[in-house]
Amino acid sequence: MSKPVLEPSTEHPITITPTQGRVVVRVNGEVVAETRAALQLQESTLPAVQYIPFDDVVQGLLSRTDTSSYCPYKGEASYYSVTTAAGETVEDAIWTYEQPYPAVAAIGGHVAFYPNKAEISIEPD
Repeated sequence: MSKPVLEPSTEHPITITPTQGRVVVRVNGEVVAETRAALQLQESTLPAVQYIPFDDVVQGLLSRTDTSSYCPYKGEASYYSVTTAAGETVEDAIWTYEQPYPAVAAIGGHVAFYPNKAEISIEPD
C-alpha cells in the first residue's frame, strides 16, 4: 500500500522562510550547530521549526539511527543521535528529510532538532 502524499493548502498551510539572525543549537550545554542560514518551517498550527544546513552541524558528533518516520506533507524522515564531547548520547535528537516532497524542497540538506532534546536559540544580528 502506498503512503499518502498531501500538498499544503489553506486548511494545512506550510511556509518556509529564512530565519533572521544566528541559530545556535546546544545539546547538554555543548554547541552542536551554529548557522546564519537556517530556514523556519511553519506548518499549520504546529510550533515553528528551525531547519539548519547539515554542513553547519558538528559532523563528528552525529550517528545515524535506524529510526524513521513519515509525514504526508514532507516525506520520509531519517534520524541522528548526538554524542557530546563529554560522551553523553541523546538518541534521535535530529531528523532530516533527505528527499523532501516538492512543496518543501527547500528543507533538503537541512536538519531539525527536537526542542525537548536540544536548546535552540535565535540570536539577532
